[in-house]
Amino acid sequence: MDLRLYDTLTREKRTFVPLDPDDVRMYVCGPTVYDFAHIGNARPVIVFDVLFRLLRHLYGENHVTYVRNITDVDDKINDRAARDFPGLPLNEAIRKVTEKTAGQFHADAAALGCLPPTFEPRATDFVLPRADGKTDMVTLIRQLIARGHAYEAGGEVLFDTASMPDYGALSGRKLDEQLAGARVAVEAHKKNPADFVLWKQSSGNEPGWESPWGRGRPGWHIECSAMSAAYLGDVFDIHGGGIDLIFPHHENEIAQSRCAHDTPAMANYWMHNEFVQMEDTKMSKSLGNFVTIRDLLADWPGEVLRLNMLKAHYRSPMDWTLRGLEETAKTLDDWYSVAADIKDGQPSEAVVEALSDDLNTPQMIAALHGLRNKAASGNVGDRGQFAASLRLFGFLSENVAEWNGRKQRARGVDAKQIDGLISDRAAARARKDFRESDRIRDELAAMGVIIKDSKEGTTWEIAR
Repeated sequence: MDLRLYDTLTREKRTFVPLDPDDVRMYVCGPTVYDFAHIGNARPVIVFDVLFRLLRHLYGENHVTYVRNITDVDDKINDRAARDFPGLPLNEAIRKVTEKTAGQFHADAAALGCLPPTFEPRATDFVLPRADGKTDMVTLIRQLIARGHAYEAGGEVLFDTASMPDYGALSGRKLDEQLAGARVAVEAHKKNPADFVLWKQSSGNEPGWESPWGRGRPGWHIECSAMSAAYLGDVFDIHGGGIDLIFPHHENEIAQSRCAHDTPAMANYWMHNEFVQMEDTKMSKSLGNFVTIRDLLADWPGEVLRLNMLKAHYRSPMDWTLRGLEETAKTLDDWYSVAADIKDGQPSEAVVEALSDDLNTPQMIAALHGLRNKAASGNVGDRGQFAASLRLFGFLSENVAEWNGRKQRARGVDAKQIDGLISDRAAARARKDFRESDRIRDELAAMGVIIKDSKEGTTWEIAR
């Protein structure tokens, strides 16, 4: 069967033909690690994990390369570092923030049943030329200047959007229309109002690197152009992310990458997931309906969150509701009781076929319900097929007893209380009050919480 994917660039569903079937390559924009990830951030993590699993099934586990970056240089990170570690030099404070929040993100992604990507580069490791010769941001910017696609002005290096005739093709924004509606006087050093920053100066209290254009830091968009090329080459198969990244981030990635490498494309397929809304309302901090993955994991097993997210097609808005979670939990309870203890079997073609139609997860779930009804008759072969299908796409990670125990423990844990206790423990350790530190650790253990200390910080999970 053919895999068909909707390509945002061509605005059509296309048969997927990899550049190299022995090395299928996918890049997805990862988190900016300055705080706990919210449930909207979880959608691309889950969606593209399903695609990663499907590609591995179709082409072989060793023939798919999945790169998801970590953005660890950003003004929000700077603000968080200055707030949380006012006594430390900024670069050291930033590292502490990003190590801790990256660790939190990894724990959340694992709890959601997501496989780790093949590579997970950090932006700060790809700013300057590298000893291993992998693509870096400074070299890309120099190539853009040399090819006539970038220029220095006002202490910045800017991409010259007029140098690329088809700039705006991904988002459908024509450059002449953008220019006509722009306030040209806002940034007079630009040739065109749509030109965007590749390199900007850093003040003494901002992170910076020495470059041919002085001490500064990269613009956001150049980061992904460098990291994708470093691991996947100048042109690769699939680039994914949230719909909010189409413009300006992905539009500008395309411009930088194509013009720096002189290629007709950056990626052959562009995929974007829609937003998540809470109880039929757009999620935002100002509305008070902003919920983190960590908060939800305190009340629900990760597989419940995963399946609930997949109930809507990735290109449709996802309405996240309490009622939906309750229904999803009942579904998984039933699936576990039918198939969790069956280890042998092959995935169903009906499930793979549904996902091969542009990741049609609602159709996948319908197929799983059909498999469940057959498996419930007790036929070992049918139960094996049902179990294998679920495991292939990130479910049935536990046996029935573990599942029931985790579900009950999760419902009784307050994530904010746990985070507060962990902060109190960190403070006790900092002042070398190890008796109090041990007491808090024991209190957390009694709540069924396992804490893990590492150089990235402290993370926690519900004990199995």
